[in-house]
Amino acid sequence: LAHHGRALRLQLPPEQHRQVVSAALRRPPRHGRGPLLLYLLDVLELPDPVLPQLPALLGPDVPAAGLLVVGNKVDLLPADSPGHLGRLRQRVVAACAQAGLREAPLVDVRLVSAKTGFGLEGLVSRLQRSWKCAGDVYLLGATNSGKSTLFNTLLRSDYCKSRAPDIVDRATVSPWPGTTLNLLKFPIINPTCDRIFRRQERLKEEATKTEDQLSSEEKKCLNHLKKQGYLVGEVGRTFQRQKSSPVVDFDPDMLSYSVDEDPKHSPRKREEREEFTYNEVKDARWCFDTPGIVKENCVLNLLTEKEVKLVLPMHAIVPRTFILKPGMVLFLAALGRVDYLQGEKPAWFSVMASNLLPVRIATLSNADAIYEKHAGQELLKVPMGGEERMKEFPPLVPQDITLKGIGTTEAVADIKLSSAGWVAVTAHEEEKLLLRAYTPKGTALVVREPPLLPYISTIRGARIAGTAAYRTKKPPSLVENLKTVGKR
Repeated sequence: LAHHGRALRLQLPPEQHRQVVSAALRRPPRHGRGPLLLYLLDVLELPDPVLPQLPALLGPDVPAAGLLVVGNKVDLLPADSPGHLGRLRQRVVAACAQAGLREAPLVDVRLVSAKTGFGLEGLVSRLQRSWKCAGDVYLLGATNSGKSTLFNTLLRSDYCKSRAPDIVDRATVSPWPGTTLNLLKFPIINPTCDRIFRRQERLKEEATKTEDQLSSEEKKCLNHLKKQGYLVGEVGRTFQRQKSSPVVDFDPDMLSYSVDEDPKHSPRKREEREEFTYNEVKDARWCFDTPGIVKENCVLNLLTEKEVKLVLPMHAIVPRTFILKPGMVLFLAALGRVDYLQGEKPAWFSVMASNLLPVRIATLSNADAIYEKHAGQELLKVPMGGEERMKEFPPLVPQDITLKGIGTTEAVADIKLSSAGWVAVTAHEEEKLLLRAYTPKGTALVVREPPLLPYISTIRGARIAGTAAYRTKKPPSLVENLKTVGKR
């Protein structure tokens, strides 16, 4: 994985993952204080399937001093209305309460993007302000929630000792579940008054910059991130390690040789890996990256590594909206299907899934034939591998859903097709809809009410003549800690 970006097919039982994490949390408190638990959840996965397991994972004998819940991957979601981040945060807070975390010492709930850096400077400031350097910190979360990406970003932020990035191994980042197989850690910097002041001065200075004032390298990096996410933030460092200038060994005898003699190469000195000194770490507090807890009843568990890469969104999701009449069917690849069985009027179905997954529209009369013919083939794309692949793939299992519309601009519910994505349903006020949704056998189908992005159907272009589809529209990106000048 470290050298080729590929992981072996790992089949670790969920119970084994929990035992590793639970054992780590049950270590005797160091420095006289229990650890802070930094729980990372994927906002696309709400309701988070692992969050309700957290109280049992901690148990009565875990002396946790605090819990900070971080909603990740907000960069992938477009702003469907003003204040959408506040609404998302409220959904995460509600999910914590529903999971039985009311009694836990909940420090805060934050929204970030570990990938694009959005919200991370705020998270570092929050950790330094409330937790300071009181005890160790454990990163917890389900597989694919972005823990390893967050670990690597924090490693290169003001939260970590300045010399550590040259010494500490980076966490392996992979779409394959369960690839953080041991507890990686880095030492947390002590946020003294002087350091906090210097950090605040840097953040103030950076907030006054515009994109035009960035270096060409910074602009290039920023544009790359803007293509990948809607919300972007730069994570900088206040405390840079002073690197000594490299000493060049000069041996004149090695450079002088006669015409008939080949130059001799001196044997290379083995580069010694840097290590921390005893004084640097004797009283250190550490941030640990723990193995991801495997999600049960998840469609990703049925897929190959290549298929997982297509299903997990890596770039900002562009909503795809369709207007369907009763008797029409929507396919999301070969991983999910929504049938519009009964209703008086057309309704809008907005798909929020990886941009690489195809959406196909059919009629009830030919939907089964289309699935039979094209599942495993290019038209439906995932799963891939033809008839042989589909023989081992579970069949789609139906679930009937009844909804009542609340208006033509606001979705009534999301039909979440396991981890493949979801379909937000918008219908006329008081309009009753009978739908039938399908996901592969053994995976979870969830009707999410209220929907995560209720006004998502409004983010669309003009209707494409002769089809059920609207043109897609990608909203602009927003950069968090730069001054905006004029139009975007």
